[in-house]
Amino acid sequence: MTLIDELRGICGPEGVAADRGELATFESDAFTLVKARPDLVAFPRSTDEVSRVVRAAVRAGAAIVPRGAGTSLSGGAIAVDGGVCVCLSRMRRILKVDHRDRYAHVEAGVANLAVSNAVRDAGYQYAPDPSSQMVSTIGGNVATNAGGPHTLKMGVTVNHILGATVVLANGDITQMGGTYPDAPGSDLLGLVVGSEGTLGIVTEVIVRLVRIAPEVRTQLAVFETIDAAARTISAIIAAGILPAALEMMDALTVAAVEDWLHMGFPRDAGAVLIIELDGLAPGMDRQVARVGEICRANGCREVRIAATAAERAELWKARKKSFGAMGRYGMSMCTQDGVVPRTRVPEIMRFVAEVATRRGIRIANVIHAGDGNIHPLMLYDDRDARQVRAVVEASHDILRKCVELGGTISGEHGIGIEKVGAMEAMFDAESLAMMQRIRIAFDPGGTLNPRKLFATGGGCLELLKPPKGIPA
Repeated sequence: MTLIDELRGICGPEGVAADRGELATFESDAFTLVKARPDLVAFPRSTDEVSRVVRAAVRAGAAIVPRGAGTSLSGGAIAVDGGVCVCLSRMRRILKVDHRDRYAHVEAGVANLAVSNAVRDAGYQYAPDPSSQMVSTIGGNVATNAGGPHTLKMGVTVNHILGATVVLANGDITQMGGTYPDAPGSDLLGLVVGSEGTLGIVTEVIVRLVRIAPEVRTQLAVFETIDAAARTISAIIAAGILPAALEMMDALTVAAVEDWLHMGFPRDAGAVLIIELDGLAPGMDRQVARVGEICRANGCREVRIAATAAERAELWKARKKSFGAMGRYGMSMCTQDGVVPRTRVPEIMRFVAEVATRRGIRIANVIHAGDGNIHPLMLYDDRDARQVRAVVEASHDILRKCVELGGTISGEHGIGIEKVGAMEAMFDAESLAMMQRIRIAFDPGGTLNPRKLFATGGGCLELLKPPKGIPA
């Protein structure tokens, strides 16, 4: 029996894609600099089917690439070596919601926002909220340890995962964690969160639910410069105020958002901050006023307070649609994901501007400013091989600078294939070797998501053909 016949026997005739046209859909994720088609795509509908698919692929000697909604911005779902793409998009059931113990048991293909929508009427939410939350899946969020604007106060994915069902590299099914907050023994769940499908395929997740804050206030602060906005971020937190979210958009981003959504944003602003406070109603007015004072003391020229829930939603629409707004410039885009201490945000922003000039590309900036997670949005013509290479090199310039400033090479997008070449800038040889030993312990054959996460050469640079006349 051929592998395709075996997979059709497991997932059904409509549960396997093999046609070249169908496979083209899966040749990249949201990181479009590198493209590689899988040999087959399987669409299992249960943990048992995932287990059987893995066993079949292992017997056939095929690489296995887990995939959710394909929103990865680091190439984590690209089948670099072909093989079988195991797409969990049909596993989208919410299996159980327990309001009393505050958890939900969901399949990996459930969209992030669908969890909060399912429990909102009861006054709960799932806190991690990546900008792609309308489509990105819980399984993918677990793979990259995704964050989002509101994780400044609430924490990232790993802080909200209680348990997971994982299919290992040999097809065995194991349960890590549970409905309880902690367990004795090694933290295997902590290892799997952020491992990008290299240790196992997460098929079900038990997520922590938290209460929606009774009072929420959202402000837009307008600044002449990025430096002034960045100083304000540190001043707010130094004053003992921990916002639910603290986001920055630079001038180029604001212009794109305004061209698209017509929000009335000032086109001449150097940067804007979206500042959200939440908590109990008593004392909220005083806290909002104090934030306004801090903004003005640091050169803010205008503070707008959302008067209604609709106005608040519009501000967040502007922020969460900002990546898509870059389409107004008619160019391809590569999004970076470094982190620096919040006090170094002005310095890294000056460096990003310098890199844009030196590499000859346009870079817009969106920042989870409260925790220093920068998102330079690099615009380029994907038909120009020189620009493609310039984007990859600019990415590595920025990531290495983040490490130099005391930060890290990823805040939430993961390493994938995009950043493996930068891992050596952050970790010494002994640390990388230890990570590899852990990977081998879980997957001795190296079949799960090969060439992802760990340094195996130049990362995506070695997958790109260098332009003529430029040395590799």
